[in-house]
Amino acid sequence: MGRLRALVSLLLALTLSLACRLPATAQAAGAQGKSLRILATSDLHGKFVPWDYALNAESASGSVVQLATAIAQYRTDDTLLVDAGDTIRDNCADIFVGDDDVHPMVRALNALNYDVWVTGNHEYNYGMDVVKKTIADMSAKVLTGNVYDENDEAIADGCDIFDVDGVRVAVIGMVTPNITRWDAVNLAECKVTDPLEETRKIISALQGRYDVLVGVFHMGINNEYGLANSGVADILNACPEFDVMVSSHEHRLIPSDDINGVLVVQNKSQAQTMAVIDLALEKDGDGWKVTGRTAESVAIADFEPDPAITELLSAYDARAREDAEQVVGRLVGGPLAPESGIADIPAAQIQDTALIDLINDVQMYYTGAPVSSAALFVASANLYPGDIRKCDMALVYKYTNTLYKLHMTGAQLKKYMEWSANYYQTYRPGDLTIAFNPDVRAYNYDMFEGVNYDVNIANESGRRIENLTWPDGTPVRDDDAFDFAVNNYRATSHLLVPGKIFGADDMPVLLEMDVRGDIGGIRELIRDYIVGVKGGVLRPECDGNWRITGNDWDEALHRKAVEMLAAGALTLPSSEDGRTSNVRAVTEANVK
Repeated sequence: MGRLRALVSLLLALTLSLACRLPATAQAAGAQGKSLRILATSDLHGKFVPWDYALNAESASGSVVQLATAIAQYRTDDTLLVDAGDTIRDNCADIFVGDDDVHPMVRALNALNYDVWVTGNHEYNYGMDVVKKTIADMSAKVLTGNVYDENDEAIADGCDIFDVDGVRVAVIGMVTPNITRWDAVNLAECKVTDPLEETRKIISALQGRYDVLVGVFHMGINNEYGLANSGVADILNACPEFDVMVSSHEHRLIPSDDINGVLVVQNKSQAQTMAVIDLALEKDGDGWKVTGRTAESVAIADFEPDPAITELLSAYDARAREDAEQVVGRLVGGPLAPESGIADIPAAQIQDTALIDLINDVQMYYTGAPVSSAALFVASANLYPGDIRKCDMALVYKYTNTLYKLHMTGAQLKKYMEWSANYYQTYRPGDLTIAFNPDVRAYNYDMFEGVNYDVNIANESGRRIENLTWPDGTPVRDDDAFDFAVNNYRATSHLLVPGKIFGADDMPVLLEMDVRGDIGGIRELIRDYIVGVKGGVLRPECDGNWRITGNDWDEALHRKAVEMLAAGALTLPSSEDGRTSNVRAVTEANVK
């Protein structure tokens, strides 16, 4: 009997010793604990298979069919699968919008049994009928608590409570209120409310009804355009009740962060990443409380496509490839942009080119405006002689922007041009290359057509635009008034936003949004211009209406710097975040 008691004591001691060695999450998932996993995606942007239809090339950096494999690997019996929106637009997914059929992205999310989906801002680009059809077709619980339709009815619930193995998980979903800025016409009869006010009301109503509180918001971390509560930081600083916040919209990878005690994650775009969030819970009276939280980001490029989901989407893929391959014209006479003398300094950002002139010519043609601005979105953007396919429009114009028509004065134009010219760093004696401002993205450097001008980079920012004249040589006067063509992004993010470039009483006037929207966005307008205006034959045309001045370097040393850069003996650094290249000039000291 004594030996039996000793054996029992030994077994008990071994059991306790082993339990003490288990990780906290494993202990929490025992008799007195549970675990909860949340898989989160967002900003999938039409990437349903590993193919970039705009480039008509393989792109295995992420896709829904690869995501399916990752989900199958990471999904457990105690998992919620959520997505934070921007789903049906981009990567040729636009061609399926308006079909009676279910959109391929919706069909894919349904097949993957998503639990929650929240509308993103780009879902509203096509009008409320498309938003409502997308919601109706989605089998996941759709949450968007701050958008009300023309009948003052919420387009979706603001929250839902899920029972995950006895744990009550409340999920709240909101979209950025700035959708009224980008899609004012589509939302003219709707009401978009403050997401913080809606969230506070929901949390008050949920008291005592949940164990875990999760936010799935199509909003970035910080406020946009200075609008309070348009970033999740404002939400979480006012609502510490959240345990987890799935942020989105910015396409910025945040594997795991903490804001006011709340775990925050964010994904890259086009299914490049998936957030894996694990919560440990302990019994707390009649409910459960969170005792541990971890998160990691999974790179979807590491996963092979799921065969079943690939087959499900194969007909959509075939249709999209066929659409991308349509020949719309022919380029003759040379490329639209010259080769860059220095790899990290795109020629099209330091001189006028037929590439930018084409975009501006298209914008002026369809608006009838005498002045236009456009940016180089991709450093390698170009077209070469030969057939021009529909997919090649993305080589000229990457984004799905639409065309706006404004009315402005000469004084406003000069102010706008000075803002744009801040893209260049000030030239200093001894510099041998032109450098870019690390705080300005390339897509925020606009080049202008319809006027002639110099950009004197030897001058400090704010006084660089010189010799600004009309095409006939007449100086542009401050009180000159004229129409202006620009994309919707620049108009709604800078030109028509008080405090960005102009004051509230000194802004251009918006005359028309989405000019020739019956044709489409600017990419579609470029295609229509090639087909209908140029008769299918495009030739490089550059009027050289602007130039950079002030860079009075030694030409022989400049050529030496170019040779050393080409040979790899010198390199041009990028900004700390890697988003702006060439942020420091090569100097004479570097080559001597």
